[in-house]
Formats: sequence, C-alpha cells, structure tokens
Amino acid sequence: MLSYISNTFREFIKLESASSILLLLGAVLALLMSNSDWAHFYGSLLHTHGSILNIEIKPVEFWVNDGLMAIFFLLVGLELKREMLEGELSNLSQIALPTIAAVGGMAVPALIYVVFNWNDPTTMNGWAIPSATDIAFSLGILALLGSRVPLSLKLFLMALAIIDDLGAIVIIALFYSGDLHLSYLAFAAITLAVPVILFHWKGITSLTVYLIVGLLLWFFVLKSGIHATLAGVALAFFIPNVKDSHGHSPLHRLEKGLHPWVAFGILPIFAFANAGVSFEGMTLSVLWEPVPLGIVLGLFLGKQLGVFGFTWLIIKLGFAELPDRATWLTLYGVSILCGVGFTMSLFIGGLAFTEPAYMNQVRLGVLVGSFVAAIVGYLILLMATAGTIPEDE
Repeated sequence: MLSYISNTFREFIKLESASSILLLLGAVLALLMSNSDWAHFYGSLLHTHGSILNIEIKPVEFWVNDGLMAIFFLLVGLELKREMLEGELSNLSQIALPTIAAVGGMAVPALIYVVFNWNDPTTMNGWAIPSATDIAFSLGILALLGSRVPLSLKLFLMALAIIDDLGAIVIIALFYSGDLHLSYLAFAAITLAVPVILFHWKGITSLTVYLIVGLLLWFFVLKSGIHATLAGVALAFFIPNVKDSHGHSPLHRLEKGLHPWVAFGILPIFAFANAGVSFEGMTLSVLWEPVPLGIVLGLFLGKQLGVFGFTWLIIKLGFAELPDRATWLTLYGVSILCGVGFTMSLFIGGLAFTEPAYMNQVRLGVLVGSFVAAIVGYLILLMATAGTIPEDE
C-alpha cells in the first residue's frame, strides 16, 4: 500500500470520476438530438455563423473547440507542471513506467490506424486519433470498482494519461497546425515572455494579470496558425509555484479553481458539441471503412498492446517494478481502459478532418472503440479483483 496519498490526488480522482458521468450524459444527449426531430436545431446551434456591425461572430462550435478547450489545455498544463514539480512525475523511478507505457500506448494505435489507411493521403491525416486516453472516463470506470483496485494502479493510470496528454499537445503543435504567420507568432512570444519575465522580476503573483496575458496570448496564437488551445499550455508553464505562508501557490489556486469548471462544465459541453453522430442511412458496414476501423482497432487493440506490452517489457528487463499490490491481470485491465479515447480523440479528429462525412466516421469510431474498451476493461478488472480485500485509502 502506498504510504502517502496527497489530498490533491484524492480531489483529482473524485472530480475526474464524477466528470465522467456528465461527459457520458453530454455524449448521449448529442446522439439523441442528432437522430431525432431536433437534428436540425442541433446542427444550427453548433454551426450557424452571424455578424454584428459587420464583425463576424464565430459559431458555437468554434468557441467550444478553440475557446473553452484552451481552458481545458490550461488545466492540463497546470496538472502536468504540478506533477513534474512535486507529484508522480517528479521522481525518475516513478516516471519511468507510465512514460514507457504512454509511449507504447500512443505508437501502437497510430501504427494500426496507418495500416488501414496507408493508401489514402486524406484519411492518413487521422493517424493520431486513436493514440489518446481520456483521463476522466478511464478514472471514472476505475472508481466504479472502488478501493478493490490498488491505489498504485490509479496513480499509474493518472500519470500515464497526463503524459499521454503531453504527447497529444506535441502532436497537435507539430502536425495539426496551419500555415504559420510569423508576425502573430512573434506577438505571441512577446506577449508571453515580456510580461511574465517582468512579473517574476517584480514578484507579482496575482492570477488576474496572468490571465489577462493569457487572453492576449490566445488571440495571437489563434491568428498565428498554431492551434489556439496551445496558448493554454504555454501559459500554464509560466504560472508561478511560489508558496505563501499557508503552503498555497498561484499554480495550486488556479488548478483547484479551474478543475470543477472544466470537469463539470467544459468537458460535458465539448462532449455535447462533438459526439453527435447521425445514423441516418448508416449501416454496420460503415465500421469496415478504413477510418472507423482504424480508430476502433487502434483504441481497443492498439492501446492494450502498446501499454501492456511496453510495460511488461520494461518490468521484465528490470528497469521498473509492477505497481504495488497490482497483478498482471489488473494491469492488463487498466491497459484496456486506456483505449477509452473520447475527449482528446474527438478533438484531434476535428483537427484532422473538416469534411462532415469523415467526421461522422471519426465520431462513430471513437464512440465504438471507447465503449468496447470501457466494457471489456471493466469486466476484466471486475474478474481480477473478485474477492479482493478493499484497500484502506
């Protein structure tokens, strides 16, 4: 049993687990509306453009995917920075296992997708879709099993998912950004560097001034051709972690303040805006198309092969140890749960494809692959932990 579990980790698990319920409700509502008399309203709500005084008003879909998701990425960056400074990613012996597992869990699904889409340059653009893990859904499923699942495995999954998110951030920056506008990129660099250096020099820790800088940074990054959500990650790494007399820092305060809004607001809204698949005229044969087939097999088979295979290898080679109180079967069950891609998979899919036909295939593939991984992973963990004495948390 782990000797110490921080309050931050406990709160993180509770929020992510509860968030998964709202995520599921958002996705179900989107599916119901897309296949009912409300389908036209659903499409109009997300995609209608407008203007006021000749100023273009972006549709709701833009504000969700480029605006609200920038806040989600800000939180991801804050979590990653905290874990690197004082959490599970601060110790080389702790970081080795989830890092290698995350690398395998990104590489193998991508390779499986590529195998099915090798001959089509258009669909090849979606190679990164099955490489993601949804931390909220995966931890939510673990929470259903209660304390029978070792805390070490929950920590392993959390660290792996955070590293996975970092990999997704790098992939988005390198492969899913548009034509660069160097002038706006320079403005973004100046907006981030000059004020932040000045704030650090003057010892300014007010979150308000950092968030004002973040708003300007988001605008310039949006105009630069790099995806606007990356502004959130960039800002996060400059939020100071200088603790006051109560042991709190701006980083901790912002992370704690944002987490409920992201978990209970932004992610369910994103699910509602991106999970709508119309089944009109669709048959099961669609699943055999290269895009959905590559995504389903990437998420379900690729994730478990990559995560479990790379983990087994590094442990057998003696570079890491099996997580405390975990068995090979429970580790295998968690590896399957990593195939629940949902949020980040849908997000990358939206960057890879703009054509509605392809996006419908992406949504279908992500939903089916994630659902199968969730059910099979849960059943294996349920079987593996049957009769297990609950761990005292």
